[in-house]
Amino acid sequence: MESKSNLTNVKLGENVKVYDFVNAYGCEIGDGTKIGAFVEIQKGVKIGRNCKISSHSFLCEGVHIADGVFIGHGVMFTNDMFPRAVNPDGTLQTEAEWNVIETFVEERASIGSGSTILPGITIGKGSLVGAGSVVTQNVPENSIVAGNPAKVIRYIKE
Repeated sequence: MESKSNLTNVKLGENVKVYDFVNAYGCEIGDGTKIGAFVEIQKGVKIGRNCKISSHSFLCEGVHIADGVFIGHGVMFTNDMFPRAVNPDGTLQTEAEWNVIETFVEERASIGSGSTILPGITIGKGSLVGAGSVVTQNVPENSIVAGNPAKVIRYIKE
């Protein structure tokens, strides 16, 4: 069956599963990772091994996903704190004028469905972000955060 996904300039690891209607370009996807339907992965994004990226999620430029990470349905990453369409003179901004701020999701972290991740955040190893959370600050390792803005609920014992 012919793929209904657009994979342009994508470095795919071994045994990667990409479902239909994925738009990915200029990114890296590690071995054994599964990408659900209707996901967009922009240039420069790096996804580690054995990750699960659920449907309808958006991974913009500047996002780095480590090994073993789970991304729920409809998770939105952002990469600019003060985005603008135009310059002060009214001309349309170009890619050169965009200020990309990197975001890091460390090993074995999980992000619940419908969450929004602001730029410049690090989501720590083994942490859990509750569904629908808006993450505005770094998430400590092995913590559970939830809410808007997301706050630490408790810590996970190893």
